[in-house]
Amino acid sequence: MFYFLSKTLDFLLMPFSIVLLLLLFSLIIRKKEYSRRAVLVALVTLYMISNGYLVNRAYNWWEHEPKNINSLQQTYDVGVVLTGGMISVPSLDIDHPGLGNHADRFLQAYLLYKAGKIRKILISGRDHPDKMAKKLGDGQAAAALLVQWGVPPGDIILEGASRNTRENALNSAAILKNRFPEGKYLLITSAFHLRRAEGCFEKAGIETTSFPADIYGGNFNPTIKQILVPDPEVVGYSHLLWHEWVGYIVYKLVGYC
Repeated sequence: MFYFLSKTLDFLLMPFSIVLLLLLFSLIIRKKEYSRRAVLVALVTLYMISNGYLVNRAYNWWEHEPKNINSLQQTYDVGVVLTGGMISVPSLDIDHPGLGNHADRFLQAYLLYKAGKIRKILISGRDHPDKMAKKLGDGQAAAALLVQWGVPPGDIILEGASRNTRENALNSAAILKNRFPEGKYLLITSAFHLRRAEGCFEKAGIETTSFPADIYGGNFNPTIKQILVPDPEVVGYSHLLWHEWVGYIVYKLVGYC
């Protein structure tokens, strides 16, 4: 039930959905004053979610700051990578995967492994059953690439049952407590997702150190264009961050993180 409700809320509370609902409201409401207000709020919302400067500042505020690999002062027994958008598969008949939007998650795990900062890589998360049956699931394909890049198969652990961050934490915790008790764990996921992931692992009784990947914010001087001109490409990044905010609040309310 929680899974279904979370997906429903995800649709209804997204910025673009709110804009569409406001415009629909403006068309059916009889009072012109309310109609004008709805259109105005919709336009302001569209401008804000397409403004590169504002969205960048929001990411800088929310995301964990980047870390240098050399800043890690110890070797961790397991690096835990959370799946989701790491691999792109255009067809079930494809004989090789492509990199997804969040492929940086397992790339950072690879770099950490090669640098001797983690001994094992645990990849947590499930994918569509048809993809998993073809060994093209997010975690499966990422693991296959890691093996091609020189990581021994015995150093990769796949957890393929988790549908969301809470299940990532619970299922990963079961593996870690069983196979690596008293171990030290490095949590590797997108920088915007780390706050929720950290909270879920803490609730599952697993203490982790975080290593941010897939970073979208940047500490660069903004251009006039970024400040003044709406950019449709930025809307997708706004949606991603808003989705995370909604997920974080819901998880907090139900006690998952």
